[in-house]
Amino acid sequence: MAAVGTMQDAALKRKERLKAMRGGKLKDDGPPSKKKSDGESVLPKPIFRSYKPTDETLKENQLPAVTPAEVKDHVTEQLEASKPQPLVDEVDLLNLAPRKPDWDLKRDVAKKLEKLERRTQRAIAELIRERLSMGKVDLAEAVNATGDVNGGGDDDD
Repeated sequence: MAAVGTMQDAALKRKERLKAMRGGKLKDDGPPSKKKSDGESVLPKPIFRSYKPTDETLKENQLPAVTPAEVKDHVTEQLEASKPQPLVDEVDLLNLAPRKPDWDLKRDVAKKLEKLERRTQRAIAELIRERLSMGKVDLAEAVNATGDVNGGGDDDD
């Protein structure tokens, strides 16, 4: 209940301030006006930036015409800076050479081929052990026979 009373008090104060502003008793926070010594307020003088007044008394409030700055030098510097430098010295022709079409496939399959190579070597070793354990052939013949089974000897190209 106490909050309602304070809200009503604040509303009444606001109403009084609005009445005072409407009546001219209280100034709003507009731009401050200059006052003469006898109490009269002096209005600010207008400043004409793009308007050319025809009245002689208002011409003194007109801003002087501004001449544009020389930009020719600035523009030429920017144009020279924007010209591309020759890139022939920087280009390496080895990087521009096209790669073989299957280079990425070889790269991706290399790990799998390593696994298969190890398994192949293990399988060859097991076959040699089996032939040696049978006792029919000696070591040199068992190795040569396994090579013939895998791919015909030295023709791995």
